[in-house]
Amino acid sequence: MYFKLFWTFFKIGLFTFGGGYAMIPFIHKFGVDKNKWITESEFMDIIAIAESTPGPIAINSATYIGHKVKGIRGSAAATLGVSLPSFIIIILIAAFFMQFKSNVHVEYAFQGIRIGVAILVINAAVRMFRKLDKTWFSYILISIGFGLLIFDLLSVIYAIIIGGSIGIITQILKVRGEENVD
Repeated sequence: MYFKLFWTFFKIGLFTFGGGYAMIPFIHKFGVDKNKWITESEFMDIIAIAESTPGPIAINSATYIGHKVKGIRGSAAATLGVSLPSFIIIILIAAFFMQFKSNVHVEYAFQGIRIGVAILVINAAVRMFRKLDKTWFSYILISIGFGLLIFDLLSVIYAIIIGGSIGIITQILKVRGEENVD
């Protein structure tokens, strides 16, 4: 099982360009759909927690899933698996950067990769939106948050902190309201 965790996350790290957000659909595919290591609900929680804790979202997600499946050794296998491809690629790029820097074909390839990464991030956002409780309040929060972030008026960190705080306050008020009804 350790090798399976390592190999699954190694493939995710190797074939996903663009960092953690681009990896989210693949982590979902292999963690929830294919291997059933975590549930859909756990996946949504992992994304929220992994985004709000220090470190890359893909590494945080891999660490959590590995730990859930096989404890500390599982988290080490999954974390090493998702991190190793980036490490190897960065070493190779550093070794040959000056040779590729002026190559027009490499520049075109990176432009295409950027488009692919943007599509993967949008795909992850749409998938998370579909799982969201859709109320008028959530639509308002999404609209405000999207507007503030798209026009660079709010840092992502503050958006997460504010969103989490609003979620906690809303849940507390909801529970209190249900207690008063009973």
